[in-house]
Amino acid sequence: MKTQAALLIAAGVCAEGSAANPIRKVVTLIQNLQKKVEAEAVSEEKLFNAFMCYCKNGVTSLEETISSNTGKVPKVQAAIEGAEAKVKQIKAELEQHKADRKATEASSEKATALREKEAAAFAKFKSDSETNIAAIEKAVAALEKGASGSFLQAGVRSSLRKYVIDKAELADVDRDLVMAFLQGGDQYAPQSGQITGILKQMGDTMVAELKDATAEENAAVANYDGLIAANNKQIDSLTAAIEKKSVRVGEVAVEVVSMKNDLKDTEKALIEDQKFLADLKKNCGTKEAEWAETCKLRSQEVIALADTIKILNSDDALELFKKTLPGSASSFMQMQSRTESTRARALSMLKAAEANVKPARRSLDFIALALSGKKVGFEKVIKMCDDMVALLTKEQGDDDKKKEYCDKQFDIADDKKKGLEQSISDSEKAIEDAEETIATADDDVKALTDGVKALDKQVAEAGEQRSAENKEYKDLMASNAAAKKLIGMAKDRMNKFYNPSLAGAELVSIREHDGAAPGPPPAAPKAYSKKSEESQGVLVMMDDLVKDLDKEMQVAEVDEKNAAEEYKQTMSDAAAKRADDQKAITDKKAAKADAEEALQTHTDAKASGTKELAATVEYIGSLHGECDWLLQYYDVRKEARTSEIDALGKAKAVLSGADFSLLQTNNLRGRK
Repeated sequence: MKTQAALLIAAGVCAEGSAANPIRKVVTLIQNLQKKVEAEAVSEEKLFNAFMCYCKNGVTSLEETISSNTGKVPKVQAAIEGAEAKVKQIKAELEQHKADRKATEASSEKATALREKEAAAFAKFKSDSETNIAAIEKAVAALEKGASGSFLQAGVRSSLRKYVIDKAELADVDRDLVMAFLQGGDQYAPQSGQITGILKQMGDTMVAELKDATAEENAAVANYDGLIAANNKQIDSLTAAIEKKSVRVGEVAVEVVSMKNDLKDTEKALIEDQKFLADLKKNCGTKEAEWAETCKLRSQEVIALADTIKILNSDDALELFKKTLPGSASSFMQMQSRTESTRARALSMLKAAEANVKPARRSLDFIALALSGKKVGFEKVIKMCDDMVALLTKEQGDDDKKKEYCDKQFDIADDKKKGLEQSISDSEKAIEDAEETIATADDDVKALTDGVKALDKQVAEAGEQRSAENKEYKDLMASNAAAKKLIGMAKDRMNKFYNPSLAGAELVSIREHDGAAPGPPPAAPKAYSKKSEESQGVLVMMDDLVKDLDKEMQVAEVDEKNAAEEYKQTMSDAAAKRADDQKAITDKKAAKADAEEALQTHTDAKASGTKELAATVEYIGSLHGECDWLLQYYDVRKEARTSEIDALGKAKAVLSGADFSLLQTNNLRGRK
């Protein structure tokens, strides 16, 4: 501002010789400058007040945000620790549920194995008891009709003898008596129904034992069914808990990741806010100091201008200027004419430069104004030309540096903008891929989980089917064996009548585990004429039936063996598939967790890139505001300066020549 005021004053002084009251023009220029300074003060004060308002609000807002985030950090850290502890707790509970389910399944398997063993023992006991009871009933019935021990079949006698020896709770005397009865022949005659009583007692004991055993078996079956039902219910409950807590582990893990990201963002924002607050306070303090210095300098400038106006505008000064600033004496007319000619030539060169350069430069106006005046010497104008050339050269250098800076910054900012746009595009693609991976993993986990449930259901159904088939096989084998035994007994019974020499032979094959076969039975009376031919057809039919039963049993045995092997292989395959599916579920969940982590990372990267891109675009906008005018008018400004420098050079050359002539003239005048 001081430089501008000085130039204006110099211009006024240079122009004083061409006006009636040149000092008035100077005063007017200074007054206008004073008004401009005061107007700028008002405008800049508004800007300063707005800036300080921003500082105050910004500091308050940042301090509130910093305080909020400072309090938030320990809370989020505590929440993370709590969530991580919760994950550990849920995992521990999950492992306990799995162990409990495995123990319950093992309990069911153990109970099933024990139940099958007990059921087999009861079936054998029941079969033996029913056989022995039937034999005793036949023996008692025969004895009550007066028959002797010879009536007993070899098989019945053998069964009773084995029972009496191994199991019957009898006094030694009674046991000996019964054994004698069972080993006796036709000569044995029972005494006073003693054997009958003993046999009835034995039969009653066996019936009671069978009844008790049946009750115990029914109770054991009921207990087993209750245990299995309870275990199945507990297994279902544990399975549901395992599934629920498995999902919960994933959810809490995601919450932990989210809270850690939140903590990281909060800590980062806290650091950035603290740094920005420090910078803001520093910048605001600097701006406040600058404003104080500006106000001080402006006040000094206004005072200086006012004092100058006061000096130039006083009555004494005006009176003095009237005396000291009149027109030149006539003795100098010739020299003034030459000077005027030189001034005119230099002025015409500057005017020509102003005409050729748009917009014209105001500094040329000041030099032209000086040339138009009468009181300013050429040496001062030449110095003004030199100063102007130096100024133009410096300005051109500044424009060159500014242009180079602008070009470089535009290239850097544009490259950065393209890189950020590509990075954001890559992040968006990665986000889409991660979301697709998560969705696919969810679908795969659901499908695999449903598959495992369906497989478990199929395994259970297959187990039930295998148990039913095995029971059906055992029932078939038992019933066929009983049928063969019954046919053998019937055939033996007929052979006793029709073929006494063959009696008992048919029972050997179905009593392989009854010990050594007894000797042939005694011959029966031949009071009746046998129907040998008719009986032979019946016996043949019985043989055919036994063959059919044997064939059916062989087929059933092969089918049972094949079914057992198929079931074992199916269970093995199912176990392998279940293990593979469970591993696949774990892998899918791990992949989902990785995808969720990647999604968060790419989302953060996209947000950061978007923010940085916005800042870059804003920076490019500021570059346009700073550089567009210079880049647009760079060539014009350069050409204008070149023309001005050329015009100033020519004017200086003219003036330098004029000074030489003027010097010679002054020397001649001095000699005169």
